[in-house]
Amino acid sequence: MLILRKYLETCGCEPDLIALIRVIARQMETIRKAFLENQTFEKTQNPSGELQTQMDVWADEHLIKVIGESGLVRELASEEQADIVRFENSRTEYCVVMDPLDGSSLISTNLAVGTIVGIYDSGGVLQPGSKLRAAFYTLFGPLTVLVVSVGKGVQSFAWDQENEHYLLLRTGITVPEGKQYGTGGLRKEWLPEHIKVIDYFDENGFKIRYSGSFVADCHQLLTYGGIYSYPGSKKNPDGKLRLLFEANPLGFIITQAGGRITDGKRNILDIVPEKQHQTTPIYIGSKGIIEKIEEIFSSSSIF
Repeated sequence: MLILRKYLETCGCEPDLIALIRVIARQMETIRKAFLENQTFEKTQNPSGELQTQMDVWADEHLIKVIGESGLVRELASEEQADIVRFENSRTEYCVVMDPLDGSSLISTNLAVGTIVGIYDSGGVLQPGSKLRAAFYTLFGPLTVLVVSVGKGVQSFAWDQENEHYLLLRTGITVPEGKQYGTGGLRKEWLPEHIKVIDYFDENGFKIRYSGSFVADCHQLLTYGGIYSYPGSKKNPDGKLRLLFEANPLGFIITQAGGRITDGKRNILDIVPEKQHQTTPIYIGSKGIIEKIEEIFSSSSIF
């Protein structure tokens, strides 16, 4: 069975990129084992004002340490860090953006959470998602699953604990045109465009699927299609989810699988970030549904 390293080699990835993907991916089993002793919340908040779990802090510190010691990354931006981290000892110019533990509020309920990573060749972390060299995420479920794209489609791998390798699970993954949706936020704070979008879903027989974990909900799209959304609102017109750490890496993967990502008006991967913790409204999923959402937004009298 094809293993992760061999797959990356067949894609023509340079040795340093392969080494970087593997060194981060191999930390996932270590992170998984740490769940047992890190089940509660800290008394601290991340730069977005969210209460951190013990695992948020643990995973962030662990990954920064391992990535720094690898000598493979010049610059790193983490959802849990207020400032960009720079490694002067790096022998490469790769730049990493990451959400060390997405969906961490679900840890106490034992629902699926994951780690999201994006890699740029060079030029710093404040780049549009369209310039990503690679992106991957890990989902901690019944299996530890790694979904990766190096710009040549999307593949998934499962961690084989006995042999300590990621084994190919699915290849050439594409997003089907499904009829399910999930949406975050409070209905009383939704903007008129989003209400029209939800009305369209309800009128056309879409089913609700929403876990509260962005990475888990996006993972469903690769099997069932449909849409995940976290819209702008009256309170937060720029949305809640982070452009660098969440939208861009997962948008890159979904786009590579034939889907799309939008803020309702434009492809999110084309947005040039202005700051590290910039947020954006998000609609991500099946291509045809995204086109319908953009049609709803463009027909609004607001624009």
